[in-house]
Amino acid sequence: MKALHTLSRSTLGLIACLAVGGLCGVFAEPAGAFAYFVGELYLCVVNMAAIPLLVVATFFGLRQVIALPRPRTRVGTIMLLALAFVVLSATGGTLAGVLAMSGQHLSAEAHAHLGELVLKNAGAEDVRVALFAQGTGGTGTGTGAGTGTGTSTSLIDVSDLFPDNFYRVLAQGHPLGILTGTILFGLAFAALSRDQTRMLSNVFEGVYRALETIIAQANLLIPVLVFGVAAHLTSQTQGATLAAMSSFLVCFALAALVFAGLALATIAARAGQSLPQVLSGLKAPLLVGLTSGSATAPIPHTIEAMSERLGFSRGVVELVVPFGSVFVRAGSALYYALAAVFVANLYERPLGAGEIALVCAAAVLAAFVSAGQSGVAAVGYTGVVLSMLHLPAEAAGVLFVSVDLICEGPRNALSLLAVCTVIALVSAGLPSERKTAAGLQGGAAGLSPVLRFTFTRAQLVLAAGCVTMAALLIVLMGIGVGAR
Repeated sequence: MKALHTLSRSTLGLIACLAVGGLCGVFAEPAGAFAYFVGELYLCVVNMAAIPLLVVATFFGLRQVIALPRPRTRVGTIMLLALAFVVLSATGGTLAGVLAMSGQHLSAEAHAHLGELVLKNAGAEDVRVALFAQGTGGTGTGTGAGTGTGTSTSLIDVSDLFPDNFYRVLAQGHPLGILTGTILFGLAFAALSRDQTRMLSNVFEGVYRALETIIAQANLLIPVLVFGVAAHLTSQTQGATLAAMSSFLVCFALAALVFAGLALATIAARAGQSLPQVLSGLKAPLLVGLTSGSATAPIPHTIEAMSERLGFSRGVVELVVPFGSVFVRAGSALYYALAAVFVANLYERPLGAGEIALVCAAAVLAAFVSAGQSGVAAVGYTGVVLSMLHLPAEAAGVLFVSVDLICEGPRNALSLLAVCTVIALVSAGLPSERKTAAGLQGGAAGLSPVLRFTFTRAQLVLAAGCVTMAALLIVLMGIGVGAR
């Protein structure tokens, strides 16, 4: 257990697990398959605990933010910044794909291999995409290739976005409906007095800490997950596919690194700390986000890092982190934009100014409607952007599923950094709302550390006795001097 704890927090240890897992996928596939199975169980446990944690953290975050000065302005700023970061990521991804010309100038072998993959898995019917579906008849699962007499797929089921039964969306795990119901209940909860909600607050506090403990213990299996994912990737992915998709992968990795660097620089400037200190503080949530494949698994680590280590407002952190894990999908917007440009170049579809703007808008839309989805389910929403360009949506389900395990970690990490940047911009610069980080950072805020003296009861009794004896000796000495 101690070894797993050390590995789960060690960058070098996780890199070693990644390398050994890759070799295991080539030479010992059964062991890698077992590790991948254990990793899937880990994700199930994390997602089981993360959804109720999202609910409870939102309750506490709303209550604390409403108690801060200008709560309406604060919440409005959070919403605008969340939208701005998603739009910025989509725009940057589109421009990066156009400038890098990913998908163009592929070799004849790469074109033939990708074309064979698409033709082998493409359906015979078209997919009709609707933005909204009424009731429970719509699938609400994104886009996909039809296999029968035609498929009609909806992006959003209205009953999932505004549920008529909160327990239904909670049981089915629809994050959009869960967050809607949670915000409404949280606002009503926050409007009540402390005396009226004291008992319920104590219950929520206990649930909150229990769920944090579950996720913290489950995260000990991250090295096993990394090992299993690397083994699965090397055993299942063909080298020809990786070579053919290399221009997309390189462009996505570089764009994600640029945006991540900008986000870290912004957080460091707002926190008043150096970039290495910010990286050290965010190390745990970033490692969890990169390796777990889950957008909700880093929630406890992010709350701790942003409030305790970097000193931002706890109320703002507890509100924005759960909200951002669902809605601030900057990494997904970047991914969808680059994927659409790649497919357009692959099919030799020129993109003018109008098409570029359409890709940006569609990538933003796809990022929001895919809220709560991860893995293969999230890849399907690339078809939203491709459908608006009248490109084959089945290309997304075939070409990008094969490399999604490589892209999912950077996607989650970039979205996490966008959430942290929103927190930094909203709560930094407010001394009354920030915790002093001097004690945690060794006086990094420019303040001298405060010395604190604590005593046990026995020590206090002994100290009082010593003072009394000293006083008596002084009195006796005075009496003696006076008698002489």
